Amino acid sequence: MSALKFTQEHEWIRVEGDLGTVGITDFAQSQLGDVVFVELPAIGKKVTKGGDAAVVESVKAASEVYSPVTGEVVETNQAIVDDPATVNSDPLGGAWFFKVRLADKGELDGMMDEAAYAEFVKGSH
Repeated sequence: MSALKFTQEHEWIRVEGDLGTVGITDFAQSQLGDVVFVELPAIGKKVTKGGDAAVVESVKAASEVYSPVTGEVVETNQAIVDDPATVNSDPLGGAWFFKVRLADKGELDGMMDEAAYAEFVKGSH
């Protein structure tokens, strides 16, 4: 399994070939609290790096989920629409949001690895 990459907006992406699986981090779900609703992008939607792609709502707030890369949405995770609490219980695994076909793998270069992201989160408190 390939390593996760992280954004400063608290999304993660796992890339296999030209497909990236995107979700939100454990830190993001812990800040949101209990997730009650998820809105996913349409399959075929073109997303841009840093652009709005999905919405996650908790008892505290609604938050945009941004795409870490530019590309086309090829799959979404209906399971988290049916059971939004999965985002809290398994944010880095079963609670992925969407899969995107990458337009430019070079966009991954500036992202943080797990260690760098852990340091980033520590500094943001």
